[in-house]
Amino acid sequence: MSAPLAPAAIQSLRALTPGTQSTVHFNHAGASLPSAATLQAIHAHLAREAAQGPMEAGVKARELTEAARTLAAQLLNAQPDEIALTGGNSSGWGAAFAALAAWRPGDRILVGRHEWGGNLAAMRFKAELAGATLETIPSDDSGCVDADALESMLDDRVRLIALTWLPANGGLINPAAAIGRVAQRHGIPYFVDAAQAVGQLPVDVAQIGCDVLSTPGRKALRGPRGTGLLYVRRGFLDQLTPAFVDTHSAPLGADGRPVLRQDAARLELAESSPALRCGLANALREALDLGLDAIRATIDARAQALRAELAAIPGITVLDQGRERSGLVAFNLAGQDAAAVQRQLAAQGIVIGSNGVPYTPLDMEARGLTRIARASVSYLTSDAEIDRLLEGLRGLAR
Repeated sequence: MSAPLAPAAIQSLRALTPGTQSTVHFNHAGASLPSAATLQAIHAHLAREAAQGPMEAGVKARELTEAARTLAAQLLNAQPDEIALTGGNSSGWGAAFAALAAWRPGDRILVGRHEWGGNLAAMRFKAELAGATLETIPSDDSGCVDADALESMLDDRVRLIALTWLPANGGLINPAAAIGRVAQRHGIPYFVDAAQAVGQLPVDVAQIGCDVLSTPGRKALRGPRGTGLLYVRRGFLDQLTPAFVDTHSAPLGADGRPVLRQDAARLELAESSPALRCGLANALREALDLGLDAIRATIDARAQALRAELAAIPGITVLDQGRERSGLVAFNLAGQDAAAVQRQLAAQGIVIGSNGVPYTPLDMEARGLTRIARASVSYLTSDAEIDRLLEGLRGLAR
């Protein structure tokens, strides 16, 4: 692993992030704090729209939109034509899922135990209508999705393998590449929800072996809400027919008939927020400039230190599983509901998250959990902020 960012570099990044001056933020897994430059990129485009007219300002927006696409491709080791710019993780993942061919009775969908609740809702809805089934891949003794167990489940009725790479309810990191090798050997479509991964650790779609990968801009990438990225492998594109099209995804040809785009943008919409995409382009550039290896090392060091300190507080149980872990630290405080812990810390100016069963139902139910508190770190997280969080939790644990 690369060396973490130097303390002086982190201080500089914090100085360029307005939110670090007003909040102790441990909810980067929900939405991280944007930089001043990302905010300025958004404001600058809104100013152009006000001065020139929104449609007239579109020329500059198109330039920055394509910059975002190119930067995203660089970040994921993909090609620009394999990237769709979306309104968020659910809209991107859902558009790709809805574009798969019609489901038939007896078809099977295999998912990891940590699958995001929104993805499960989309898959179960389609499966129930068609008479298909949704089945959970067993986990190994570390809690990770078991690639060997997946192999033993396969037959010619499996139409999709779906994996949430980094769960929303704990620090576990699933073996995305190992799952991808199984999917590739058997020629089964493979979707990866990388909502918590992109911007936190290096992502190489070729190494993962996925056909589709989705992420929002608002989490570790520190981009604006309402933005997202969707990777669609070039050789897989023809297996996706959009649920609906418009003048962007299928412009009318000379004969008046729609012509479906031959790139991932066939899953984009004509209407979007150019200002937010300008902000996303800046956030992508910042992540690439810092380097994902250094970002990963910094977040890992912060999260490991926080886990060790939390485990030493009487009454706190750290709930993270897995052999390799992310910057999301899940825990519970004995005798207190996680949402109540979240509210009490918020009253002290400390922001954490909490998750209930609907967000990761398969894993929560398998582990007998009803709700978890989660403190997610960033490379922006300071020692002083960790001390504030620990002090607040020690007070609640008394």
